[in-house]
Amino acid sequence: MILRAQESVLVVVDVQERLLPAIHESGRVVRNAGMLLKAADALSVPVLVTEQYPRGLGPTVEAVRALLPAATPVIEKITFASTGEPAFTAALEELSRPQVVLCGTEAHVCVLQTALGLRQLGYAVHLVADAVSSRTPANHAAAIDRLRAAGVTIVTTEMVLFEWMERAGTPVFKVVSALVK
Repeated sequence: MILRAQESVLVVVDVQERLLPAIHESGRVVRNAGMLLKAADALSVPVLVTEQYPRGLGPTVEAVRALLPAATPVIEKITFASTGEPAFTAALEELSRPQVVLCGTEAHVCVLQTALGLRQLGYAVHLVADAVSSRTPANHAAAIDRLRAAGVTIVTTEMVLFEWMERAGTPVFKVVSALVK
């Protein structure tokens, strides 16, 4: 299934100040989440952000926070699956979009459980493999394998951007394609 901007929501899971230093290749996660956020803004794709126990893990990192549209809900949770937090599922249902593009940390814990919960709720879930990570590469790889087996579509940041754009030669193409240069 191809991604469509008008059918998608971008979910950024737990890219938080005190967690990120322990994450393998955290710079890649922040950079690619940033590209996804910029593209989402240019293409009017709504965004939801979660924070796992922010009193302990801190808020979403500034590099990501700075790119959030003003009305973006930042949803605190203590459940590992974002879908276990009623405020998250209510915000998602209100958007009424069938496709969820998922990025964040940790791939094998909160991202994995969120993706599985979203699948149970009937969403078409697209995990952005180069915009998620864990503390170890082995946990990241195991999460990708498990989610693929569970019916989650594994994509890359560039796949998402170009599928959302659909065509070249538009004003938004110039903006979004510049993100990958």
